[in-house]
Amino acid sequence: MNQRYLILCVDDEREILDSVSQDLDIFEEHFTLEAAESVSEAKEVIAEYAQQGIKLALILCDHIMPEQTGIEFLIELNQEASTLNSRKVLLTGQAGLDDTVEAINHACLDFYISKPWQGDQLRDIVKNQLTQYMIKNESDLTGWMPVLNTGEILAAMSKHRHDFGE
Repeated sequence: MNQRYLILCVDDEREILDSVSQDLDIFEEHFTLEAAESVSEAKEVIAEYAQQGIKLALILCDHIMPEQTGIEFLIELNQEASTLNSRKVLLTGQAGLDDTVEAINHACLDFYISKPWQGDQLRDIVKNQLTQYMIKNESDLTGWMPVLNTGEILAAMSKHRHDFGE
């Protein structure tokens, strides 16, 4: 668990970012939690942390933003090798069915959360998404058990041992 990972929240409304950050502060001991008020700021944050070797594990992104929609941004992230495996969560109150279908089909959207959300629900979803990310991207999962979904991690470790005849 030496590697640090980034959780990035993107929304053009500061109050939303503050609320999401407050709901997710329990993850700050093990993850870097950042907020961005625009897609361009989000791209800067991702690039800055990538230079430090910190990978984007999860992005929570609003849909309706001034310069680029959240779905367009998630599709873009899905086309980049460095962010392809990142878990992508759309957190919005304004995406229509067509937008959501586009996100699912082209951005490998991992989850959709409607605004307003419940803090406990958001934390559970983020925990599940981070667990899935670690299972797919980390070779040693033992350090993540106290933080993420222990049962899923144990099942993944057991399956790995079984698959490789250990």
